[in-house]
Amino acid sequence: MKSYFVKTPLLFKYLFLNWKWSFSKKEKVIYLTFDDGPTPVVTDWVLTELEKHKAKATFFCIGKNIFTHPEILDKIIDHGHSIGNHTNNHFNGWKADLHQYLDNVIEANKLIPNSQPKLFRPPYGKLTLLQSTSLRKFGYKIIMWDILSADFDNKISSQVCLENVIKNVENGSIIVFHDSIKAQEKLQYVLPKVLEYYSELGFKFEKIIG
Repeated sequence: MKSYFVKTPLLFKYLFLNWKWSFSKKEKVIYLTFDDGPTPVVTDWVLTELEKHKAKATFFCIGKNIFTHPEILDKIIDHGHSIGNHTNNHFNGWKADLHQYLDNVIEANKLIPNSQPKLFRPPYGKLTLLQSTSLRKFGYKIIMWDILSADFDNKISSQVCLENVIKNVENGSIIVFHDSIKAQEKLQYVLPKVLEYYSELGFKFEKIIG
């Protein structure tokens, strides 16, 4: 049984006002985000799909993956997308003390060019208030989401994954996908359909810059 919300409850947004859950609903803009890369083949495929629709996105990268595949990070940037910090080792904030967590974020930050905005997304969406306060003092903006595609969930079908997005997106939505091996099958089914569907409806796909 799943233990996550596909559509983020309003209560969460009110309780954690300093975290970004979505953007203005005045314009037809969607913010696609991809966690856990860069990953050979998968991230390259994502970049190709985005290019077909002139879509921009934000990639929350794991430091150890950047270290292993720096050429893919460069390719993401060359395509005009944003890079965010997703810790160096995909740390669960609820299981790490403050200094351990911050050190892991800083380690990942060393691998991200200074030209990129200081965006941070906690793995699993798990972050303590003290960790959040400290990161924001360092200039990070905590980027969460209002739509979780659940492409990582091997208990749901690709069609359900697609419906998780299509049935819940609003103007200004931040959608979470994963450019990882685990999510690859569902991602390759869902992403082209989401790009085509919302492009036909007149939506733009933009990267997060702050």
